[in-house]
Amino acid sequence: MQTVRATLVAAAAAVALAVSPLAASAGEANSKLALTISVDGAIGPATARYVKDALTKASERRAEVVVLRMNTPGGLSTSMREIIADVLASRVPVVGYVAPSGAHAASAGTYILYATHIAAMAPGTNLGAATPVQIGGPLPGLPDTTPDKSDKDKKDGSDQKPKTKDAMTAKATNDAVALIRSLAELRGRNADWAEKAVRDAASLSANAALQANVIDLVARDQADLLRQIDGRTVEVAGGETRQLGTRDAAREAIDPGWTLRFLRVITDPNVAFILMLVGIYGLIFELSSPGAVAPGVIGTICLLLGLYALNMLPINYAGLGLILLGITLLVIEVFNPTVVIGLGGIIAFVLGAVMLFEIEEPGFRLSWSVIGIAAAIFISLILVVLGSLRRARKGPIRLGAQAMRGLSAEILDWSEREGHVFTQGERWQARGDDAFKPGEMVEVANVVDLTLVVRRRPVLTASEGGTS
Repeated sequence: MQTVRATLVAAAAAVALAVSPLAASAGEANSKLALTISVDGAIGPATARYVKDALTKASERRAEVVVLRMNTPGGLSTSMREIIADVLASRVPVVGYVAPSGAHAASAGTYILYATHIAAMAPGTNLGAATPVQIGGPLPGLPDTTPDKSDKDKKDGSDQKPKTKDAMTAKATNDAVALIRSLAELRGRNADWAEKAVRDAASLSANAALQANVIDLVARDQADLLRQIDGRTVEVAGGETRQLGTRDAAREAIDPGWTLRFLRVITDPNVAFILMLVGIYGLIFELSSPGAVAPGVIGTICLLLGLYALNMLPINYAGLGLILLGITLLVIEVFNPTVVIGLGGIIAFVLGAVMLFEIEEPGFRLSWSVIGIAAAIFISLILVVLGSLRRARKGPIRLGAQAMRGLSAEILDWSEREGHVFTQGERWQARGDDAFKPGEMVEVANVVDLTLVVRRRPVLTASEGGTS
């Protein structure tokens, strides 16, 4: 019996040892996770914060891979560089995926796709057009139309490179070329086409990008993408090499929280502009009518949100100064109408709004409709105030000594030719040529200093004469 027991124990231990690695490997296979980050629309500060938080979460959860799904027309270069820095520093492999069909990764999206460890596109998508565009500057690569006196004797067709008009545009273009070439060299992709996408705004379809070695693969959907990248080896931050096992990985999407959604809304230039205007209007109304409370509270909140959003956007402080100057002049016009000050305020406001943002990227343009509506509101306010002043000047006098003439007053007490009367809710010292009795109604004829000159009311005198 002891021999049998010993045999059974040994067999059980052998089975346990054999099953444990299999169970561990099965558990490890089942624990593989593929997280998805979705970037839709223009890339801005909210997008950069979303990607950073998602990559941090992926590292904490030890995800096998992060799929960065993109459908974007581009965005801010500052936010793009933040995303690229986070992707390059990520210890979790990041797969850039332009999807679904019909999507594109233009401008900033092209740079980010080049930075990912594996670049993929869905059929029917495109990428490229990565030329940096600045407000007021020509597109890089356009020839200079200003004739060069030193070359006036050169023949047509001579080998002369076109010159750009704007040195700042050339600097921005060369900086962008250096960035995208460095990313292409890091990931082993086509650096020459990357430079062409920046200088000439070139674009490619999914299949053409695959043939040109711009991307690594074309995948119909995310399941197909995970099957194709299974077994690939990538190098993550720190020089660590990882072999991907994504065929049976569980897929999970990381959605931005409400704070990031709210940040995305207020960092829209039009929303930030409107918030700032509402805040300034609220403070003006609160100062003109102290004690209203609501305009001051709402205005302060909106102004702080607007300034916070503007601080996160690349703005021109000269434009912001012109806007504030225009609003100041319009407020002065309301309290001291001169027309000239109001016209100057409107011009300063419109010019400042046009100059406010330094970029002209999709999704970050200040709408002319918003500028026009804001200017129209200012003009309407001025017209309403001027109309009220015009009516007030033509109407009867309602303030001062002249406004007291003709008012009815009640005699409170009277002695000889002096006494006190009650009118407009106040007790006044009065005098008159007649003798009055307490309770008698009289009329204010004039005001001398702080004394009312009163007389009998003509209507009452006529009626008394008729009844006598």
